[in-house]
Amino acid sequence: MANIGDFRNNEAEGRYELSVEGQLAVAAYDRREGALVFTHTQVPAALEGQGVGSRLIGAALADARAQNLKVVPLCEFVAAYIERHPQEQDLLAIDAPG
Repeated sequence: MANIGDFRNNEAEGRYELSVEGQLAVAAYDRREGALVFTHTQVPAALEGQGVGSRLIGAALADARAQNLKVVPLCEFVAAYIERHPQEQDLLAIDAPG
């Protein structure tokens, strides 16, 4: 398991970031109408299969919940994460902003 470092919401870049062993995993989003529209998740190849993406998305969804935001998972990884974690499904926006 990778040593998980700093997590932050880089609002200027429109992405959540998780620094792990000197490398950066990111989950890009657009903020629209009370929702975060997740568009892409990227984990460095050296960190794949170590749970880094799941930790990144778990933390990002916790932040969305804390801000009372809904989530639109255009990114397949985020959609799959929410499907595997039923406790997060209440975050899904019913009417996805376009």
